[in-house]
Amino acid sequence: MHHILASIWPIFVLILAGYGMKRLNFPSDGFWYGAERLNYFILFPALLFSSLSTAPLNNPALPRLLVAIILVLSVLGLGLVVLRYVRKWPASHFGVLLQGVLRFNTYLGIAVIGSLYHREGLSMALLMIAILVPIVNFISVLAFSAGQHTSVRALLAPIAKNPLILSCLAGIFFNLSGAELQWGTDRFLTLLANTSLPLGLLSVGSALQLHHIRGQLTTLVLNSSARLLMAPLITFIVARLMQLPSIETTILVLFFALPTAPTAYVLSQQMGGNSDLMASIITFQTLFSALSLLLVLALVV
Repeated sequence: MHHILASIWPIFVLILAGYGMKRLNFPSDGFWYGAERLNYFILFPALLFSSLSTAPLNNPALPRLLVAIILVLSVLGLGLVVLRYVRKWPASHFGVLLQGVLRFNTYLGIAVIGSLYHREGLSMALLMIAILVPIVNFISVLAFSAGQHTSVRALLAPIAKNPLILSCLAGIFFNLSGAELQWGTDRFLTLLANTSLPLGLLSVGSALQLHHIRGQLTTLVLNSSARLLMAPLITFIVARLMQLPSIETTILVLFFALPTAPTAYVLSQQMGGNSDLMASIITFQTLFSALSLLLVLALVV
């Protein structure tokens, strides 16, 4: 437990620092908007591209991780679809709740796994990101469009413009091409990538909106429990049934124990979802995960 605490407390201190800085209006409101866009469109895509362009895509773990991820997403997704028809949720509400259960905070995941498992764990984590990011974003867009007369172009546009998906695909294609980063390009991308995580964690803290939590506590508790407790339990069962190695099991479980992505708020706004509820879920899950991650890691590490 001691090494787990030592690995993750700096991460949550950065998140709390971001929250405090935003409340104190430091450096300014305009800074946080620019920082989020810079990280989302340039710094974090640079990290994904540089890592995936040199990742061992011939890793024998990749096919079984893909199967495990699809199984977990299928169980969670089908459960949500059943609940939608039982509770008669509109697409604007369903899409938000689905994002709360299926999406994950990539910044937090990379930071925690890098602290615990260093280069070996980070390499495997990036393989999972390359699988999860396109699939989860597609499912999220589909959830908001369910039951609406939406063209294929309108459905695919948010996915085709997603910088995380594009950088993952670009990194994979570059890797498979056999090309190499030359003339200091690898160093340039590394400098951008090294800036991404601390800025991303500060931005996560700055986006927390505690005032949104009031009045929606039951929904927040149920959705957060599904994401932070039930999802990792289902993942652990799937990993055990597939007899995955210990490190693969741990990292896979950890990904499904992460709070939902802050960028889920942006997609909710773009797709006409209940963005206030999405902001509440992001805030509540991020705070709740400080305890739930400790519990999950204590059980599987």
